Formats: sequence, structure tokens, C-alpha cells
Amino acid sequence: MKKIILSLFTAALLVLPSTAATKWTAADRVAPVGKVIVEKNSLPAKLQFKLVDETVDNSKTSTTNIVQISKADLTYAGNDNEVAAVVAYELGQIINGKTGKDNIRAAAKAMLAEKLSKDNIVNTTANSEFWNSKTALRDKKEADMTAVDLMVKAGYNPLALVVVITKMPGTNMELIMGQPANSERAMSAFNYIDYNYADKVKAGYGCQEYRNFLTYADPIVQKRNKTKRSLKKFAKEQEKIKTERAKSLNQYKMSGGLSGWDATYAILNELSTPKK
Repeated sequence: MKKIILSLFTAALLVLPSTAATKWTAADRVAPVGKVIVEKNSLPAKLQFKLVDETVDNSKTSTTNIVQISKADLTYAGNDNEVAAVVAYELGQIINGKTGKDNIRAAAKAMLAEKLSKDNIVNTTANSEFWNSKTALRDKKEADMTAVDLMVKAGYNPLALVVVITKMPGTNMELIMGQPANSERAMSAFNYIDYNYADKVKAGYGCQEYRNFLTYADPIVQKRNKTKRSLKKFAKEQEKIKTERAKSLNQYKMSGGLSGWDATYAILNELSTPKK
């Protein structure tokens, strides 16, 4: 009996070093997590994921089938749910046609610059830092909401997205006001989850960052729930958002990986190109 116990103990010692050496890293989880998201959401099967040090550029994903994922963003992911949040966000930007929208906006600005003086109020506003910042935030919110849908369909906790967003650097104003980092964007994602996947909010998410966020979010939700008028307005807004996100996702699937905005820009570009 002693020999058997000794043998088992020796075997355990041999196994432990290799097991201990196996460490979870966000970078290693991108491919398998991304594969689950792609398969469960019936996205183009050819999609592959590539980690990059520089700024993400997924403008050519429709032709290369490569989805770039920022290594910097992965530093805010501490588990598979949070890796899924980072991956699903980039897919959300692609599905909602960030590249096509950016191209159309750039063309519109060029047209304004050609027709109007640089001091014209319309031209100045279109190129202002404030306008560009608001536009970028709107694009991020749309990508977040699509990411939520993708995560839920793939079996990941969408509240991880809220956590990742609040882990990322925020503004000094948010710090002064005692708000979570990226509070407006995080609240937008939380509202979408709360309306469409209330069971996920009820189940919660076990980390301090999420508890900190709830300290900020709960009073907002309680105030909204006090009046029927506020609730009706909230439901109307969320239904509209839900319809738009479903439409974008369906367009992307039907086209085999091309968003409606990308298709629109391609058509406009073709029409504006002189025929030889």
C-alpha cells in the first residue's frame, strides 16, 4: 500500500510542474474565443484573428478575412468573457461598417472643403475635434451593442464588455466627477444589456470593477424607473437601436462579410469615378 501511495505522490510531482507552467493569457485565447463567436453567430467562416501592436486597421477585412485585435486592448481582459468583449467589439465595428462610414464622411468633408471656405461655420464644425469625438463615440456605442448580441449568442457574459470599457483609460473630468472611466459608453452598453438581456444583469458579474460601475449606474436606472414616461421613452429608444443592430448584422451575413455602409461607399465611388 505504501508503495502505491509513493508512486502516486511521485506521479503528482511529475505532473505539477507542467501544469503550473500552463498560464492563462489573453493573447492565447483570442483565436479559440474568436472561433466560438464566429461559429455561434454564423459569421463568415474564413475570418481569422491577428494580434497587432499598432492601431487596429480592419478596413480590408472583407477581402483579407483578417480581423486585427489590439494587444493593448487585451491588457484589460482578465478572462475569456473579457477577451470575447475585445474580439466582439472589433467585429461590431466591421459589421456596422466603420470603414464605409469613415470613407463617406471623408468624401463629404472633401466636398465641403471644395465648395465652402475653411472659415465657413459648416466646414469648421464638420472638421472640429468636438464633432469628430462625438462621431467616434457614436460608432463605438454601436459596435458595443453589436458586440453584446454576438457575445450572448456565443455564450459569453455581455457584462464583461462593460467591465473592459471601464478598465480602459477615461477622462480627467470623469475622475473629478467620480464617474467610472468611459462612463457614457459603458452606460450605453449596460442599458442595451438591461433592456434586451435582463437575465444577464440579474445574474451579475463578479468583480470589483463591475461593482464600482453599479454604484454609478444604479441611481440612473432607479431614476428612469420612477416614471412611466421615462420608461416608455427608454423602451422606444432601445427598440429602435435593437432593430438597427439586427439590420446591420443581417446585412453583413447576407453579403458574406460586407456591411451596408461599405456597399454604399463602393457604389458611390464607382459612380463618381470617370469612365475610361
